[in-house]
Amino acid sequence: MNHALAASPATTHWGWFDASIPHALTIQSGDRITIDTISGGPANLPGEGFHVPPELLEVHEQSPRRLPGHILTGPVHVNGAQPGDVLEVRIIDVQLRQDWGYTFVRPLAGALPHDIEAFEQIHTRLDREKNAALLPWGLTIPLRPFFGVMGVAPPKTWGSISSIQPRAHGGNLDNKELIPGTTLYLPVFNEGAGFSCGDGHAVQGDGEVCTTAIETALTGTFELHVRKDLQLDYPAAETPTHLITMGMDPDLDTAARDALRRMVDRVVAQAGLSRNHALMLMSLVADVRVSQLVNEHKGIHVMFPKSALGTGG
Repeated sequence: MNHALAASPATTHWGWFDASIPHALTIQSGDRITIDTISGGPANLPGEGFHVPPELLEVHEQSPRRLPGHILTGPVHVNGAQPGDVLEVRIIDVQLRQDWGYTFVRPLAGALPHDIEAFEQIHTRLDREKNAALLPWGLTIPLRPFFGVMGVAPPKTWGSISSIQPRAHGGNLDNKELIPGTTLYLPVFNEGAGFSCGDGHAVQGDGEVCTTAIETALTGTFELHVRKDLQLDYPAAETPTHLITMGMDPDLDTAARDALRRMVDRVVAQAGLSRNHALMLMSLVADVRVSQLVNEHKGIHVMFPKSALGTGG
């Protein structure tokens, strides 16, 4: 089955995750769903000459921004999902929904919080046909759109949490590897999982160092599968060529250690190596990358090439 979920005041939650948010749509495991998202508050709107999705203005007028954070579309209820399961999110397609995006810096934020003296924002024109962004000073850069936020409903005991900090439920991962062809795995904490997405990025570098990417509205097509044969306590991913583990923590060293230990576990399980040999192999072929430095809980992801999986002792 194929489903569609449009963005509207009735299908979005602005700034927070909460297990008590009513689900916007129910699907079956294995179904495909196309989700429209929107991005930004009134202060992020461009001037004349750009297309602004009308539902963005409706959300500004009608929807409360309960906590600082992103406008997310969902949650999607996946029948059969229960706490302890894993939601497999196959990213099928990601497309632009508008011809502009915004990027800003502000004091006390980003990777250089004390280097910015005043707020400044730019609007960048996006060309879907050319897959290119035209920056205000004339530079053209290629696009690589992905969703900064993909997550399930957090544990009920957490209550309402901001969408800014990534945690075990996923959320603001800001991992630029989560493009079409990649599969994201999320631990399930509530019946139906409650999948939401948003924070569209037209393009982002590892680190997202100024706090924002080119923030924009995207449409994503996903295939959602309930996996009862997997056990996972933290988000992970897989590309056609690499395994990906993640770590998020206010301390970047802790995030790196967590991501590395999770990859050691995967290599031991899938390659049959001892932990010592797994770590030695990772030192030779794996890459440790900074997903983002700016969401209070910083992100590290480890990429391990599948071609290096074998057998050993």
